[in-house]
Amino acid sequence: MTGTGLPPLLFLDVDGPLVPFGGTPEEYPVHATGVAELDAEANPLLTRIDPQHGARLAALRCEMVWATTWMADANACVAPRIGLPPLPVVAWPEPSDLDDQDERDGLHWKTRTLVARAAGRPFVWVDDEVTGADRAWVAARHPSDALLHRVDPRRGLTDQDYAAIGSWLAGLR
Repeated sequence: MTGTGLPPLLFLDVDGPLVPFGGTPEEYPVHATGVAELDAEANPLLTRIDPQHGARLAALRCEMVWATTWMADANACVAPRIGLPPLPVVAWPEPSDLDDQDERDGLHWKTRTLVARAAGRPFVWVDDEVTGADRAWVAARHPSDALLHRVDPRRGLTDQDYAAIGSWLAGLR
C-alpha cells in the first residue's frame, strides 16, 4: 500500500514485454496454451507469450492496468493466455498538436496519459519504448514515486525485470 491507501499501479504494455519481437522467428519458443488458439491463428505472435507471465505478474503487489494499443483486445486475447482476469484498460486520447511537440521533444505518446491516469499514485510503467526523456518528464511532474521500466523487446519480461520491478514495489513507503 501507499500513502493514498491504494496499491501502486502497474501499467503494462503487450508488444515487447509480453510478446517478444525483433529477432528471427527461430529465436522464440512457441507456447501453446489451449486458450484462444483461434486468436493465435489470427495473430501468430501470440504463441510467443509465455503463460508463466500471468502468475508472475499476479504475484506483484500492485494494481495492473493494460497500457497498450491492444486496448480491450488485451483482455480478450492476452489475459486468458496467461491466466489473468480482465484488467482495466488505459483509454488513449485522440492525437493532438501537443503529441507532435512531445514527439519532437522525445517524449513517448503514452507518458502524459499514464501520469494523468495515475492521479498521484505511485506507478510502474513496463514498456519497450521508455526513454530518459520520459523518466525526466515524469520525475518533474508526478508527485509520487514512479518506475519507468524498459524491457528489451527481443526478450520480453525476464527474471531480471521481475526482480527489479518486485524490488522497487517492495521499497515503496
